[in-house]
Amino acid sequence: MTHTTISLPPHTSGLRIGLFGGSFNPPHEGHLLVARTALKRLKLDRVWWLVTPGNPLKEIAGLPSQAERMAQCRALIGPDPRIIVTGIEAEIGTRYTEETIRFLKSRCPGVNFVWLMGADNLASFHRWRNWRAIAGAVPMAVIDRPGSTLRAASSRAAQTFSAARRNEREAAHLATMPAPAWVFLHGRRSEASSTALRARLAGA
Repeated sequence: MTHTTISLPPHTSGLRIGLFGGSFNPPHEGHLLVARTALKRLKLDRVWWLVTPGNPLKEIAGLPSQAERMAQCRALIGPDPRIIVTGIEAEIGTRYTEETIRFLKSRCPGVNFVWLMGADNLASFHRWRNWRAIAGAVPMAVIDRPGSTLRAASSRAAQTFSAARRNEREAAHLATMPAPAWVFLHGRRSEASSTALRARLAGA
């Protein structure tokens, strides 16, 4: 497909934008905590929620439509102009994070992107397609999640990029650091999980 008609959220050179991708099935307070923690600790201007058409590593049977999940995200976020929900991956036809980041960097020169993820995702990051290329393309911030602290810290990805880990005290400068660079942010955590919420809804 052609990319000439793609509509990206507002941006300009010099902005510090966090990229937070996921199925968001459904979105919950834990997702919102990740975004707000990143905004504060990383001194970001915006966070873009990249609502994926479907996670290649997860079962997509029964997955609500992207439009439905985007609407749920917007309802959860409320009137916060700093957090923008987008379905850009469906528009540009990418299924993998590395492709999405490559596209955004080419279309948004001068924007300081940071990839955001919960600690549970870092634990399995080595299963992502071209995961080393992702870490080498943009700085990354890992936000602590209940039950994932130790698994994330000892994960293959954490070990592979141990020399690129920065102290939490440097978090405010992460967005302008050359990749690979990443921080592990500790603080208030949310017990909410999409898996538990889906199970609760299924049993209702």
